[in-house]
Amino acid sequence: MSRALDGRTCVITGGTFGIGRAVALALAREGASLVLVGRSAAHADDTVAAVRRAGARSAERLLGDLSSQQEVRRIAAEIRDRYECVHALVNNAGGLFLWPADSADGIEMTWALNHLSYFLLTNLLLDTLRQSAPARIVNVASEAHARGRIDFDDPGRVRGAAAYYQSKLANVLFTRELNRRLLDTGVTANAVHPGSVASGFGFNNGWVWRIARPFVQRGAVRPEAAAPSVARLVIDPALAQVSGRYFDVMHDAPPAPHALDDEVGQRLWTLSARMTALPDGCTQWSGSREAGKAP
Repeated sequence: MSRALDGRTCVITGGTFGIGRAVALALAREGASLVLVGRSAAHADDTVAAVRRAGARSAERLLGDLSSQQEVRRIAAEIRDRYECVHALVNNAGGLFLWPADSADGIEMTWALNHLSYFLLTNLLLDTLRQSAPARIVNVASEAHARGRIDFDDPGRVRGAAAYYQSKLANVLFTRELNRRLLDTGVTANAVHPGSVASGFGFNNGWVWRIARPFVQRGAVRPEAAAPSVARLVIDPALAQVSGRYFDVMHDAPPAPHALDDEVGQRLWTLSARMTALPDGCTQWSGSREAGKAP
């Protein structure tokens, strides 16, 4: 019996732990060939074994720190070299850094990992995604985007929880601008808030997170319960032509009003291209499809 993702190759960042692992298992059950990007060899090996048992057509792990642009470029090159087609890219890797920390590139860690890694990896794989069309890009965002503002003078000076809010707003703005640039390519892009998830997220902050977690994650669900909201955007045939949308768990819902500002989205694209040393026109401006509406 055929399955929804038979013959389809899916890349998941942060795919070896927490919600990323749960999404990988959901896609494996539909017959996907999986490329799982993570930092821990132990978690990666365990997840590869688990998704194979769950029914993945094939599974490979790539290790790297996505807060490093050099590592993102290396991982993208490995994917392009090893896979002729990529039918889905799930940008899921992220973190919350309450203490000041910078990436290997000297960029504030939250911005580097939660936004610039999405932007850079997606752009480096866009040719492969186009050639594999129909293809889908899913950006894991958060309802926290509603509290975010983009500091265009210096996004790196925003720290702590505000940096997280800023990065999640960037995820939504990036998704909408990407949608505008993908008209008639057969590649869709959507963002999703999977809900509050009880996973290992935030534990890098030590005692502060242990105190705050019961309040921040009140009502949180296990990764297995949250994964369907992300996996659906890869699997559901009814969403094949839907692009530029924001999903709140399982519901297509408008994001915060300031996440709908296309001028801000274009400014963010230009800033992100500069910060990742990509040309601003790294994707073809293809027309005027209104972000948030299916083509």
